[in-house]
Amino acid sequence: MPNLRSLPRLLFALTIVLGFSAVCIAQRSLGNTSMDDNSSFGPVMQAYLGYLANEQEVVDDRISRKEISAAYYHRNSNRIRALRTMAIRLVRQSGNDYVPELEAVASDELRTLFEKSPNPGALHPNAILANKFKFLATVHAGESFYLFARLDPYEQAELMKREGKSSTARSEEPTKATAAGQRVGQTAVRPRRVVPQ
Repeated sequence: MPNLRSLPRLLFALTIVLGFSAVCIAQRSLGNTSMDDNSSFGPVMQAYLGYLANEQEVVDDRISRKEISAAYYHRNSNRIRALRTMAIRLVRQSGNDYVPELEAVASDELRTLFEKSPNPGALHPNAILANKFKFLATVHAGESFYLFARLDPYEQAELMKREGKSSTARSEEPTKATAAGQRVGQTAVRPRRVVPQ
């Protein structure tokens, strides 16, 4: 039979062990649900969601050390939430395991992406801005963020090529060749080279 004087210590130790076990079980179940949520995505999307989770951990760590202000913390946490929301929306809509390079900016941060800040009210989905960004949508995550997908170099080159062709086609006569080369159906005749014998 246990000694009555050691009974309070035993109960205290048992309470601590049970409390610690309950916390571990709760964390494990929360971790499993978030992993199950991400498991429906392909490896690219899982990597992107992991990147966003790491960014949130960095922001959480910096606020815990009082390296950043509360306003900075809230804005960046909201930005991460907006990026996550848009990435999930894009992957689910397309059914493709591809996430473009996303930028989320508040209305006062538009100048960080553009030399001349666009009017937020005039933005419409799929609008191309500065031949670099495609406007996707506005996401409300604590505050409004304007989400843009950065065009990859191939998309930028194709867009500039298309714009160049349309402007030269309008400015030149149809019989003249463009700087890009001969038009289809045009033949070039050049004099034969005479080789001395």
